[in-house]
Amino acid sequence: MFLELLLIYSPALLFGFLFFRNYRKEPRQFRNALYLLMLCLFLFYGLSIQFQMPWLVIVGLAFIPFGTAALVVFLLANTFVVVRREGFSLSHILPALFALFIVAVCVALPLFVMLQAPPFVLALSGLVVLEGSYVAFTFLALLLYSWLYRRLPKRSDYDYLVVHGAGLSGMQPTPLLTGRLDKGVEVWEAIGRRALIIVSGGRGADEQVSEAAAMRTYLIEKYGVPANAIIEEDRSATTMENLRNSKALMDVRSGAGTYRAAVVTSDYHVFRTAEYAHKIGLAADGVGSKTARYFWPTAFIREYIAVSSEHRWPFVVLFALWLVPTALILFAR
Repeated sequence: MFLELLLIYSPALLFGFLFFRNYRKEPRQFRNALYLLMLCLFLFYGLSIQFQMPWLVIVGLAFIPFGTAALVVFLLANTFVVVRREGFSLSHILPALFALFIVAVCVALPLFVMLQAPPFVLALSGLVVLEGSYVAFTFLALLLYSWLYRRLPKRSDYDYLVVHGAGLSGMQPTPLLTGRLDKGVEVWEAIGRRALIIVSGGRGADEQVSEAAAMRTYLIEKYGVPANAIIEEDRSATTMENLRNSKALMDVRSGAGTYRAAVVTSDYHVFRTAEYAHKIGLAADGVGSKTARYFWPTAFIREYIAVSSEHRWPFVVLFALWLVPTALILFAR
């Protein structure tokens, strides 16, 4: 019986081992998301076998088409809500574009087969399905792990809190940015007001002051944070620049590798920020502020695109795996 169970759960045990080993070593890595999802899928499969409930797998498989259709409808409806509230822009229609991509992945190959399309067109549609399947898998994996990472226990002895900029409305922080600042103050007070707060954000072409200056004013005027507890980093324009420039300030002040920090950003943005911090050697936890629910899908799709661009090699490998047999088949005709 033991050996039978061991065989049934061996894939789940393998991915569980990989996940917990890698998580203990470094939780801020994208591979953790893949290991976690594989663990969950094989655990689900093992339970269905052990308790003789194959219908669980059938229900899971049946959920794929119905869940996909529901997701497409949700994304299109969410696009309408976001555009109505925030205005039209490319980033605001990302849910609709993602929905169209899902539809293309699902119908491209069957449609072209039915229409008896040329072999090269069928091959291209097969590539779309292959790459699209990887996108679906990694998107779900990142969504699951991002949710988990935000809820992991955090330290309570930070030396620095880095609050990332998120735009200004005139001279005032936007609602998104005030959420980050409010969360930063919440953490600052929870750890006994011992940490220094680094407000990080440069001045955009259409802004009267830097984000850092507006953030500093907000913290002082609303919460009475002492001016000497705030450090301005007013040269950055991207997440990576936020981190690199803030790290440089902390290194000069405390010495590289001698301090612990938290990076405070919006909840959808936490994992990518923490992963970037790991990439540049910054010992920091990610802490997230709440984001309006209607805006969350748009923001997370943008996060997925950014994270995927940092991990492009699987897409290249899949393309190579498709290209070699496709070329052999087409040229052999």
